[in-house]
Amino acid sequence: MPKLFPLATALLILAFPAFAAPGDQAPTAPATSAALPVRAPSGVMRYDANKDGAVDRAEWKAGQEARFKRLDTNGDGKLNQDELFARTPAAGNSVLPSDRQAGRQSAYFQRLDADKDGLVTLVEFMAQAERNFARCDLDKNGRIDTTECRQALQRKPAEPIRNTR
Repeated sequence: MPKLFPLATALLILAFPAFAAPGDQAPTAPATSAALPVRAPSGVMRYDANKDGAVDRAEWKAGQEARFKRLDTNGDGKLNQDELFARTPAAGNSVLPSDRQAGRQSAYFQRLDADKDGLVTLVEFMAQAERNFARCDLDKNGRIDTTECRQALQRKPAEPIRNTR
């Protein structure tokens, strides 16, 4: 009996294509890039709701409001520092952020918390989101994309904006 089991398994594997539905065919060529799963957009382009290759102010605003709601895990309409950075990966294999990360997070939270009450409201969050959009919108056309944001983030905030067109 133990010798028959491997033989039966092998026969079943060989006969499997015969059980396929009519019209099903085994792939004859390697998978093309079209068959591979499409990666979800990341960075600023994840807010491109109409998929036109740029994020306008309305898309940005809607995306940032949705982001705020996702971060507000207790649903009180405010973010504390733990909620704001709960999804931020720590350095290396550590569960806790490094001292440098913790310092940057604290400074960023203080910048967001305009009234210094230890919480970030949607209004405070959106004010920073608007500043981020304005900084990325180098050509001031009300639309941003990955390239424009990358250029904006590479220049120092005090540098003058050069129109590339």
